[in-house]
Amino acid sequence: MRATVMHAAGDVRIEDIPDPSIVEPTDAVLRVTRACICGSDLWPYASMEPSETGQSMGHEAIGVVEAVGSDVSAVHPGDLVVMPFAFSDGTCAFCHEGLSTACVHVGFFGNAGVNGAQAEALRVPYADGTLFKLPVGEDDDELMPSLLTLSDVMGTGHHAAVVAGVTPGKAAAVVGDGAVGLCGVIAAKRLGAEQIIIMGRHEDRIALAREFGATDVVSDRGAEAVERVRELTGGYGAHSVLECVGLEQSELTAIEIARPGGAVGRVGVPQEEKMPASQPAFYNNVTVGGGPAPVRAYIDELLPDILDGRIEPGKVFDRTVGLDGVPDGYRAMAVRESIKVMVRP
Repeated sequence: MRATVMHAAGDVRIEDIPDPSIVEPTDAVLRVTRACICGSDLWPYASMEPSETGQSMGHEAIGVVEAVGSDVSAVHPGDLVVMPFAFSDGTCAFCHEGLSTACVHVGFFGNAGVNGAQAEALRVPYADGTLFKLPVGEDDDELMPSLLTLSDVMGTGHHAAVVAGVTPGKAAAVVGDGAVGLCGVIAAKRLGAEQIIIMGRHEDRIALAREFGATDVVSDRGAEAVERVRELTGGYGAHSVLECVGLEQSELTAIEIARPGGAVGRVGVPQEEKMPASQPAFYNNVTVGGGPAPVRAYIDELLPDILDGRIEPGKVFDRTVGLDGVPDGYRAMAVRESIKVMVRP
């Protein structure tokens, strides 16, 4: 079969690799019908050291179950399912607590020898705890983009809003105008925030953020951005801040724009080991939390709103390619020509 393999920074190839098969009795084989390129895929695209074997790419997918192991009972061949970016057994204490990304058997697609989803098919470990059967058909094309966001960006934006304590009538600020940040705007609106400030500077993304519910835009950075957010919030700062980038500057900004007693929900993959601004966070009683979103736990809550059209996170996809177009899709996202690229293998 054909799959996406990254060999070095900027070097993305479509290669023939062995077909997936059942290895463990808890496995399923998924034929991928939709996948996508994630903002986090751009980190290795910018910095990966050369590798002869390369890294299999992609961690978001919708697909049809082709085969299952003998211990799999929740999904069956022919089922259309969404595949979250992390696999989990669904039975451990952390899964029962809604934190599937801390599962005792957790793993991440496209990492540690597990193949990625920018491919024609892949093996899914712990299929019962990972895959979520969708109540729609494979031909429901209009719904597919939004359903695909349940594998990562919509659930991740929602996680940021939940951790940041977004509540009705309060002010929320979203740091980052990528797909996760835009979905964070949806999440903040959905949870009732009265004021939603999007921090970004790309016109197409800002327009989409406003469509999703943003009330204010801050395009400045650094101290100017902090001052502008404070002006917009009566001098106090935002009750809830969704940090959706992961750079040191974005994390610093997130803490500095939080009002005393507020909270920051971090979902941008951090690029530095240390978190900045720990002293301001401490003295202002700002709660800082977050991490890899347990998106599998959020699907039940978010799915009805997508099916009913109350939210349309699939609008973050502004380009669709086949597998042969994936390398250029990486380029387009890296140079900000595209917000998020969907892949139809």
